[in-house]
Amino acid sequence: MKIVVIGGTGLIGSKLVTKLGEHGHEAVAASPNTGVNTLTGEGLAEVLAGAQVVVDVSNSPSFEPAAVMEFFETSTRNLLAEETAAGVGHHVALSVVGTERMPDNGYFAAKIVQEQLIEKSSIPFSLVHATQFFEFARGIADEATIDGKVHIAPVRFQPIAGDDVAQAVGRVAVGTPLNGRVEVAGPEQFRMDEFFREALAAWGDSREVVTDPQARYFGSVPGERTLVPGEGATFGQIRYRDWLKTAAR
Repeated sequence: MKIVVIGGTGLIGSKLVTKLGEHGHEAVAASPNTGVNTLTGEGLAEVLAGAQVVVDVSNSPSFEPAAVMEFFETSTRNLLAEETAAGVGHHVALSVVGTERMPDNGYFAAKIVQEQLIEKSSIPFSLVHATQFFEFARGIADEATIDGKVHIAPVRFQPIAGDDVAQAVGRVAVGTPLNGRVEVAGPEQFRMDEFFREALAAWGDSREVVTDPQARYFGSVPGERTLVPGEGATFGQIRYRDWLKTAAR
């Protein structure tokens, strides 16, 4: 199949393009780097010609609430319109576990709007909700740092390796449209503050991790189970400690 991967040169997209190609599919990476811009519509019609499946793993370049909303709303509208014109039969989008449980978070609110647009479209679809990626753990710690200390809420946390996310998205992309969602998460669940305490030690990072029930996660206070999947989730195979060993090479 010809499968166009929007955001195909990014962290998950590049892994996905490789995996799909290894299974014999014509996987096309589409991003501003390759002349395709979902915000302006540039290059969309050309790249979607003949595509059976479109996978959207793109991300907003800014996490500022208004900018992230503009990105996901505009790019999704443009993408769905061009897919309809091209006769695409399956739209797959990568989203986040817990979007509906923290709607006051600007990023999650934008992902909710993205999902609603997809659900209302006439194109058969699948939504893959993933937990936080191992690759973003340092960024989460940096965002949570106040006066040199990392403030983390004592809530459940089940991060996943980018390779496992790409594997899950790839399986969905080549399958029958779900017209619904599937959740994917890492194989281990932690208490978030304890995870970061161990992670910073493993990184050789001297910052103190403060257990703070009111600590914000990118602007919002998460609940006990906001960031972890419910029943029926699919789990990755890669454990954080094992991933860290290979990532450090």
